[in-house]
Amino acid sequence: RTPDSLSDRPRTARSRLSPAGTKMSSIMQYNGAAIIAMAGKDCIAIASDKRYGIRNQTMGCQMKKIFQVGDKTFVGLTGLATDMQTLDQKFRFRSNMYRLREEREMSTEAFANMVTSLLYEHRFGPYFCEPIVAGLGGEDGKSPFLCGMDLLGAQVRTEDFMVGGDCTEALYGLCESMYRPDLGPDELFEVIAQCLLSGVDRDCLAGWGCVVHVLTPEGVTTRDLKGRMD
Repeated sequence: RTPDSLSDRPRTARSRLSPAGTKMSSIMQYNGAAIIAMAGKDCIAIASDKRYGIRNQTMGCQMKKIFQVGDKTFVGLTGLATDMQTLDQKFRFRSNMYRLREEREMSTEAFANMVTSLLYEHRFGPYFCEPIVAGLGGEDGKSPFLCGMDLLGAQVRTEDFMVGGDCTEALYGLCESMYRPDLGPDELFEVIAQCLLSGVDRDCLAGWGCVVHVLTPEGVTTRDLKGRMD
């Protein structure tokens, strides 16, 4: 063997910068997202960031990631932006068909089960989204309901808060330190806004402002907040 053989040649800069070394760890982080849902006393709040990016490149700061599908139901979507838009259309279609067939609104619990069924139907070619369903349910229509899912539709229900997106570790720590049970609508807004704004400051794939929806039996209050733009 001579030193000029391929096995003895030193690696070049081009070989070190191969696509395998630059790819991201997950398709769920391709566009970036951060969502928090919290339960209060006869109310819920759900908040998301506004950034739309392609990996580390920011393309816009007005992306909608939370969708209202009924009078008392919200769904937040994290993951691939194209699949988020597709699922929003499918959720609205099935909700409208339910309303026409049953002549009543779909409850939050029924909507969460419908989302689970839809995602599990496509388990062999899944949508790259992890939904968070938040709303008011129960017999009186005032009980907070929070439910998170993975991309196959496996449900996790909780009574305090639910987080999703890229910076879940930071969001979990902030929510655990600031959340208190039985918060009123105004207090719940302050807590969820501070948790989201502080959490996305520790993540380069989410942020650029946020939107907060507070749902009470009387209606919905939506507030847009400014965040760091760097």
